[in-house]
Amino acid sequence: MSDFISEFWSYYVAIITLVGILACAALLYVNAKKKKISSEVESTGHVWDEDLKEMNNPLPLWWVGLFVISIVFGVCYLVLYPGLGANKGELNWSSRAEYDAEVASSTAALAPIYARFDAMPIPELSKDPQASAVGNRLFMNNCSQCHGSDAQGSKGFPNLTDHDWLHGGEPDNIVQTITQGRVGQMPPMAAALGSAKAVGDVAQYVLSLSGSPHDAAKAQAGQAKFAVCAACHGPDGKGNTAIGSANLTDKIWLHGPGAQAIEAMINLGKVNAMPAQEGRLTSSQIHVLAAYVWGLSNNAPKTP
Repeated sequence: MSDFISEFWSYYVAIITLVGILACAALLYVNAKKKKISSEVESTGHVWDEDLKEMNNPLPLWWVGLFVISIVFGVCYLVLYPGLGANKGELNWSSRAEYDAEVASSTAALAPIYARFDAMPIPELSKDPQASAVGNRLFMNNCSQCHGSDAQGSKGFPNLTDHDWLHGGEPDNIVQTITQGRVGQMPPMAAALGSAKAVGDVAQYVLSLSGSPHDAAKAQAGQAKFAVCAACHGPDGKGNTAIGSANLTDKIWLHGPGAQAIEAMINLGKVNAMPAQEGRLTSSQIHVLAAYVWGLSNNAPKTP
């Protein structure tokens, strides 16, 4: 991998670029120095449609002028801007610096709006129409790719509109999740259980915890083996938000329902990652986004 980040490639790109420009200039110079031997225009020997000949006419002056301007422009650009390998140019311009400047300008322009939001607690902020509109835009731009535009998630991505929270659904928990991200890990447990039969029995017992259809005899056999799972999920299977372990009693299955899906989780384990938004979003934006997410499950209309 070090071969691709060595200084050689910087020099390689710079040399190829300069050789290309010099070759164009040399070609233009050589053609400009050619003397016409006769007053007649020579043919290149190419003929189409029986009588359409390609003649060796000199280049028009306007075309030559544009060619020269292009070469001069290219040289000036390479002096001022990045283009010659790792050379940063006299203006020291970079797309990253321009992006950071635009973000800083936008943040400064929006500061008065966020100043009002900062003073409001999340439950109150979640009911503010202006804050909800801003939160919705932040969610669509940063969260909907995984959780869906309706925030109801999909297989492997949590539904944010219910009251099932792996790491807790209080405002502070949501702020922490957005800010720092989360990494959830379910280790493979097949070896600890000892056999494929034990895996199947535990899967049936897990189904029984939520009242899902299951084999009662196998579930009873798997109850004792569930002890190896209780360290994370608790002896009652209700999970632990402190470590992000799932509640197995609520019929909410992040990676799919049924014995087959549960056995796959036991055999293979799973690692899920929620990327940290700190650095991408300001603390004020995270505050508004957290209020929007909290409101998805707490401000929803009650069904009769």
